[in-house]
Amino acid sequence: MALYVVTGCAGFIAANVTEKLLAEGHSVFGLDNLNDAYDVRLKHRRLERLRALPNFEFRQCDISDRAATLAALPARADAVFNLAARAGVRPSVDDPWVYYQANVTGTLNMLEACKARGISKFVLASTSSVYGNRNPMPYREDANTDYPLSPYAASKKAAEVMGHAYAHLYGMDVTVLRFFTVYGPAGRPDMSLFRFVQWVAEERPVIIYGDGTQSRDFTYVDDIARGVLASRQLEGYNIINLGSDEPLVLIEALRLVEAQVGKQATIDWKPWQETDMKASWANIAKAKELLGWTPRVSYEEGIERLIGWYMENREWAREIRTI
Repeated sequence: MALYVVTGCAGFIAANVTEKLLAEGHSVFGLDNLNDAYDVRLKHRRLERLRALPNFEFRQCDISDRAATLAALPARADAVFNLAARAGVRPSVDDPWVYYQANVTGTLNMLEACKARGISKFVLASTSSVYGNRNPMPYREDANTDYPLSPYAASKKAAEVMGHAYAHLYGMDVTVLRFFTVYGPAGRPDMSLFRFVQWVAEERPVIIYGDGTQSRDFTYVDDIARGVLASRQLEGYNIINLGSDEPLVLIEALRLVEAQVGKQATIDWKPWQETDMKASWANIAKAKELLGWTPRVSYEEGIERLIGWYMENREWAREIRTI
């Protein structure tokens, strides 16, 4: 039985990763600061599920606090999954400092803590946002990521290269996973598919920035979690895309939600945001080669599961702030 550290364990992706590790019979030491970046009820509900499982230990900790992070980390661990992050493109423009603290300082603190504890395997969550708007699609991992469109993307780029420095200097195995627009049940309420489901179900105006022709490589959370777990085997420094490899135009995603909810949306068109990417599309050849990974959940099935979760939890989920 292995012991794994998962940061951001009450978060959307990390909670799914933690559940899968526990289901494999491992022990998980989870860290999370339970911040209010979005409705904390989602985080507490995920945490309640984890606490009901055997071999899970939780410590509330902000990884941007260097001393607290080192004190919280167990004396030994087989690997660290650093999935804690401040996510979201548009909010990072309003408060870039909190993004830098969580994503850059937090990653540095975790790398330093791993060095101090002798933990040599480190998996880092990154984002498709690092690709910006200048690269040909589908995005390959060796594309130029020097032109981020938001402080969020810039902070993730900084975390990636910090990981490379520690891999080079200290012989750590560092794997950077670039996630592409993750969705699913109990997901982040600032993401478009969660918003679409809530807004259509509750007959609220659906906000779309631009003309709706932008596309996203939406990826189901269970597929992402499988990829995260598969990355444990890698050695050295690696950057790997995890995406669906099937971009979906935003207005078409809304139509899928409408069809499954059984209601038609009223669209509130807003001006295009300069922080947004026109499209995202992952080249997943490297994930297939190194991890034996491919996505399994179709858009229709994934959106159906998201809607099913929402309807089961509608009494309180309708109140979740999505703007």
